[in-house]
Amino acid sequence: MGIHDLIEWSDRNRFMVAVGLIVLSIAGVWALRTIPLDAIPDLSDTQVIVFTEWPGRSPDLVEDQITYPIVTALIAAPNVKVARGVSFFGLSFVYVLFEDGTDIYWARSRVLEYMSKVQGQLPDGVTPTLGPDATGVGWGFQYVLEDTSGTHTLAELRSFQDWYLRYWLESVPGVAEVAPVGGYVRQYQVTVDPVRLLAHGIGMPQVVRAVQRANNDVGGRIVEMSGREYIVRGRGYVTQATDLEEVVLKVVDGVPVRVRDVGDVTLGPEIRRGAADWNGQGEVVGGIVVVRFGENVLDVIDRVKKRIEELRPSLPEGVQLRVAYDRSDLIHRSIDTLTQKLIEEMIVVSLICIIFLWHLPSAFIALFTLPLAVLLSFLPMRLLGLSSNIMSLGGIAIAIGAMVDAAIVMVENAHKQIERDPDRPRREVVIAAAKEVGRPLFFSLVI
Repeated sequence: MGIHDLIEWSDRNRFMVAVGLIVLSIAGVWALRTIPLDAIPDLSDTQVIVFTEWPGRSPDLVEDQITYPIVTALIAAPNVKVARGVSFFGLSFVYVLFEDGTDIYWARSRVLEYMSKVQGQLPDGVTPTLGPDATGVGWGFQYVLEDTSGTHTLAELRSFQDWYLRYWLESVPGVAEVAPVGGYVRQYQVTVDPVRLLAHGIGMPQVVRAVQRANNDVGGRIVEMSGREYIVRGRGYVTQATDLEEVVLKVVDGVPVRVRDVGDVTLGPEIRRGAADWNGQGEVVGGIVVVRFGENVLDVIDRVKKRIEELRPSLPEGVQLRVAYDRSDLIHRSIDTLTQKLIEEMIVVSLICIIFLWHLPSAFIALFTLPLAVLLSFLPMRLLGLSSNIMSLGGIAIAIGAMVDAAIVMVENAHKQIERDPDRPRREVVIAAAKEVGRPLFFSLVI
């Protein structure tokens, strides 16, 4: 069926055309309401990140013992294009890139499968973990915890972030991870004196093993007394620094040598590699909300902000949660820009049709065509799994100009044909005018 045949068929079946437009309009509304909204397009490959910690080791040792075995194992996985490894001091990152179109969760399962084969080659105590199921543009929201009262330390704020706020926000649907930034991670630190170690004949490995064994609960059995059962267990979890000070390292002539005899135990910060600053006012603690792959970023951010409002009464006294980055603002501005340009072009086209053609019904053609065309453009995007972002909305805004030109040319040609042959039935004249410019207009819009 050619362009001319399609025009004639549409003229003979106007009711079916109207029904088809109504159905497509409903589908367009559905696509517009359900299409994922984002500020920037996701052009990244399907990627899985393998992260491994080996504290205190040099980059070359991490490369030989961890990064190289993982890369050589994962490069043989199906659909893998490339596996890149990066080694730092005590850290290893392996980026596994898959072929386009590979499902990210299928890729993650394949990585886990091949990681099980290499686990035995890694050093003792080293356990690789997978990064969040997100992409490179998943950074959608960031917040900071600001202590306005000056009564909370950075270590206390980081503990609240790590043990409470982080899990509250990770329970929001669509959130892949809440990555903490800034502050200090508290830990018990045992500082030993080499002179006292030598005096007691104790080596450093002996201290490490004793401290590790001391921080543990052990289970016993059940004791029956007076018709009741009592559970026996040994309470050994460390709750304060003095618990570690009392750990016995060895016994000499019935006298125990404790940790406090060879060193000091304090509660201090873990060594950190960075800091977070808020507007030059000083260090703060914050979190980065990473949106899960395939989720509607705007909806996820709205749910996160709603959860934050629910959690504000639970924040420590004097602590304020402030938004540092919110991508939803950019998304809303993009949508507002498209809406504004669409309204402006509809007004301009209508005025041109009214002023130059002096025919009000002709103006309604543009008023009807433009919003319908924009609405239908979201349907293939939704079916193809594309998101509505700056690039796609910008393309629609640019295409509006071409659609406006097509509508004006079609209307103007119909008026010219009517002026040339006023006695001919108007319906035939309009169909003939549409056939005359239908093919070039169609291919100009396609191109």
